[in-house]
Amino acid sequence: MRKRGFILAIIGMLFYTDLFAQIQHDTTYFERFTEMVTSRIYFSRKYTGIDIKDRLKDAPLLRYRPNSTLNMGVGASYDVFTLNLALGFGFLNPERGKGDTKYLDAQLHAYPDKWAIDGFIQLYNGYHLVPEGEFTAENQHYYYRPDIKVREIGASVKYVFNGEKFSYKAAFLQTEWQKKSAGTLLLGGEIYGGLVKGDSSLIPGSVMLDPSRDFDKLFFMELGPNIGYAYTLVIAKHYFLMGSATGNIGVGFTNQYGQEKSTNWSVNANYLLKASVGYNSKRWAINANYVYSKVRLAQNNDFNSSLLTGNYRLNLVYRFVPSPKGRKILDAINPYQYLDQ
Repeated sequence: MRKRGFILAIIGMLFYTDLFAQIQHDTTYFERFTEMVTSRIYFSRKYTGIDIKDRLKDAPLLRYRPNSTLNMGVGASYDVFTLNLALGFGFLNPERGKGDTKYLDAQLHAYPDKWAIDGFIQLYNGYHLVPEGEFTAENQHYYYRPDIKVREIGASVKYVFNGEKFSYKAAFLQTEWQKKSAGTLLLGGEIYGGLVKGDSSLIPGSVMLDPSRDFDKLFFMELGPNIGYAYTLVIAKHYFLMGSATGNIGVGFTNQYGQEKSTNWSVNANYLLKASVGYNSKRWAINANYVYSKVRLAQNNDFNSSLLTGNYRLNLVYRFVPSPKGRKILDAINPYQYLDQ
């Protein structure tokens, strides 16, 4: 297995723009910093995993995970425009015998006024089984499959009913400051599609299965409405704890490819969770946040499979007023000014 030295990977180059006119918000509940630059140093890790559960118990629960990198990055926000750049440095990612994963994980989490939009594009090659030692040879720490590929694309759009008092941006983009506790109902829809594929069976060879149940590829698609709730608890104006949960009823199908192709339709319950905790003020902020999504695929040949997507992050934030010259440059490169004309 090739040891990884210095890992250089540009993981994120994300642009957030609000494509809707800003609403009149209640300034006693949250404050906007549209005239300030919100700069940040952050650490983050993204992943997309696969769970395969055999209802007949011929095989144990299989939990495939990528060896994605812990990244360190810098970013800045001005008005409604955000740019983040991150690198996966070698000293943050020591070799632990999990094998290599090549991936592109683009996640969009944007919060135009009265809306919450999440988008996912995941391209992963190379997975290992957890926990350590599961189905491994004597000289291995993890059962590693460089041939397993995951391709997933999805989107979740939700209307934020109490956008005048509740701010997602305060928790996740740090461009606002939630000063009083507030919550909101969420309502919208979601769509997901993709595939999981290996050069051979996705079930380890040491597990005895009926050959007619063996498979090496899954293709899926599902969509449906969602509903949820979000709430931010503010303590002493500066400390906050935020949580958001959305449930989705997805109608869709899964194609399973083994000796023969089989197709099954079903209705599945999926969910998207978000959490953030930290400190916020006019100049400084620090917070940790987590986004987690679980998409259940239609049951096929007594196998229940799921795709798990996560993104956890630690942010250290400093806000400042740009100089007149700097403001001119920022205004010139801010795409929102052209959209708003």
